[in-house]
Amino acid sequence: MSRISLLSSPLLLGFEEIERLIDRANKGSSDGYPPYNVERVDASNGEGDTLRITLAVAGFTRDQLEITLADSQLTVRGKQTEEKTRNYLYRGIAARQFTRTFVLAEGIEVKSADLSDGLLAIDLKRLEPERLVRTIEISDRK
Repeated sequence: MSRISLLSSPLLLGFEEIERLIDRANKGSSDGYPPYNVERVDASNGEGDTLRITLAVAGFTRDQLEITLADSQLTVRGKQTEEKTRNYLYRGIAARQFTRTFVLAEGIEVKSADLSDGLLAIDLKRLEPERLVRTIEISDRK
């Protein structure tokens, strides 16, 4: 069964990369862990939008978290190792690994990341693109 794309109009040229990004985003982690928020932060300075991704990563230290950006894909990984020296009578808090992936649009930069009180906040800046108008000359074909 062939898939019908939203971007398959003959008037939309060169949007294949956007379709690939949508497919990549849909294949991301679907288990819901760790929970996260995405918010728009006040950008009254006129430098474009500031976005913040906040992940609830209670129990993880800075050394157990890794943030990478490759090919417009922001990936956050958490790795905890099990401590063999503890003797649990009941274990309700699992040592758990996770991978959470976000696909970033062109022009979005990662500005900073901060871990505080079990929340990992990643700030992103959307840069304002230059608006260019260009006149195309029409030549005679003879």
